[in-house]
Amino acid sequence: MSERIRILDEKVLSDDWALLTKYTIAYRRFDGRWEEQVRQVYDRGDGAVILPFDPTRSTVLLVRQLRFPAFVTGHPEPLIEACAGKLEGDDPETCIRKEAEEELGYRLRAIEPLFSPYMSPGSVSERIWFFTGHYSQSDRISSGGGAEDEGEDLEVLEMTVDDAYAACLDGRIIDAKTIMLIQHLKLREATHT
Repeated sequence: MSERIRILDEKVLSDDWALLTKYTIAYRRFDGRWEEQVRQVYDRGDGAVILPFDPTRSTVLLVRQLRFPAFVTGHPEPLIEACAGKLEGDDPETCIRKEAEEELGYRLRAIEPLFSPYMSPGSVSERIWFFTGHYSQSDRISSGGGAEDEGEDLEVLEMTVDDAYAACLDGRIIDAKTIMLIQHLKLREATHT
């Protein structure tokens, strides 16, 4: 057990689509005092995300899909996002290659791992592995669109890097992982020119 945290009690609140657990913990503060706290952790599993980039045409592949949590909090339009999926037992690279074929309709050759942050560590245990990789029109194997049996209904989008970056700035793209990948690509372009 950690020198700073002791789990005193653990109670599963929900185990439907994801696991929601309530913990009572003893936490040692930075000043050395122990304090009892209650925390809830939402565990939906880890994921992977990729932003495929065509350096010849300076384009990226994205998807547009309805995200119900965004809808019920005031964003009625489908979100523009990078291709992503849950690991579900796969390693991150295997997962994202499958997702690229299923969602985008592209078989990606070389992909590059970037980083693997926690996206909302205050309450969500999910960690996401970020990737980028090159694609060309010759890598297309299908029309993509997601797995209908999983309830997916995706529109595949190809945007120029500049338009994707502008979409981050003007609010057309509001998904954090997608913004991070597009900014990473723009920073990389800036340091290589």
